[in-house]
Amino acid sequence: MTRAIGAASDFYRLRMMRVDDAETPEFEWREDVLWRTPEARPLSEAEVCRVEAVSLDDRDRVVVIGTFDSLAEAHEALDSAEEELEELTRSEFEERYFPVDA
Repeated sequence: MTRAIGAASDFYRLRMMRVDDAETPEFEWREDVLWRTPEARPLSEAEVCRVEAVSLDDRDRVVVIGTFDSLAEAHEALDSAEEELEELTRSEFEERYFPVDA
């Protein structure tokens, strides 16, 4: 196994996702729009926010950094992780944010 060294920002990007824990998802389809930004709204009881690190080498490799019950907590965690993504090396970032089995 080879280990690549360098800045963490050269290997990962961060994203925040709203995840609905309800059993049946509600879709809002519009035929005339391929992509749009959803309206800002508070989280429902069935929703949580997940902050994730996505590998640039393998887009299927996603590591959950944290799960939060409020948007404010999720944004705070995302901002903090983004700062460290720019400052830390890959191994330091993985050691700090990734679970041992990731």
